[in-house]
Amino acid sequence: MRRAADTSRRTAPNPTVHAAGTSAVEVRRSSRRRRTVSAYREGDRTVVLIPARMSEAEERRWVTVMLDKLAAQESKRMLGDGELAARAGRLSAQYLDGRARPASVRWVTNQNTRWGSCTPAEGSIRLSHRLQGMPEYVIDYVLLHELAHLLVPGHGPRFWSLLDSYPRTERARGYLEGVVAADRLPHLPAARGE
Repeated sequence: MRRAADTSRRTAPNPTVHAAGTSAVEVRRSSRRRRTVSAYREGDRTVVLIPARMSEAEERRWVTVMLDKLAAQESKRMLGDGELAARAGRLSAQYLDGRARPASVRWVTNQNTRWGSCTPAEGSIRLSHRLQGMPEYVIDYVLLHELAHLLVPGHGPRFWSLLDSYPRTERARGYLEGVVAADRLPHLPAARGE
């Protein structure tokens, strides 16, 4: 097992630092690293380790890939209903000026055709258990989508303008569309001997 101190000695003297949402991303290049890329959290910073020969375009791509991987790993730690409600409060404050105030936010196991649902009259939001384990930005998008329904019931222009401030809306929607498309693919029988 490598020690963190060994890794930092092998990195470039001036690591690249990116801004990613609210936390910084530090890219460390290593001449010893040939093909592998890895990442870990170090306090409020994410450190991405890459080979020194990588181009800037490859670096940007790998930073995105590794941030998504870390987010997926972190969201696999199942959030309880209380944590989900707290998250809803933070998202409402950040993107909806705190105007969306749900009475309840919880996970449910009876939504297999929807990612989430909202009953504005009751102020209740329910998220499908199928979201658990998906990247954090996807869960945040679905939660924000349902929070927006507390303010605007339908899917008209006013509703979508509320989601304009969330920077990963299109990416999250694409991710969810990909999951739905993958579910529709024919399932191939397992090869013999497996």
